[in-house]
Amino acid sequence: MATKRIDLEKSVYALCTQDPDLVPILAELGFTEILKPIMLKTVGKVMTLPKGATMRNIELATVVEKLKEYGYTIEEEKEHEC
Repeated sequence: MATKRIDLEKSVYALCTQDPDLVPILAELGFTEILKPIMLKTVGKVMTLPKGATMRNIELATVVEKLKEYGYTIEEEKEHEC
């Protein structure tokens, strides 16, 4: 089984295009706009998970923890400035 990796520096669009299974996980976390294809294709191309978490008032640690629960490995875990 291949390891599922998330690079927090990549755009939400790139991550979801690479792994469509990520979309419902992110929606569950509160990134509900991701379910609208036009939002994913536009805003998603410039939005990263850390930026989106800040905009949605979701702790990045919560996002990282949930992704790890789903078997993802986080490639970039350095401090992110908001």
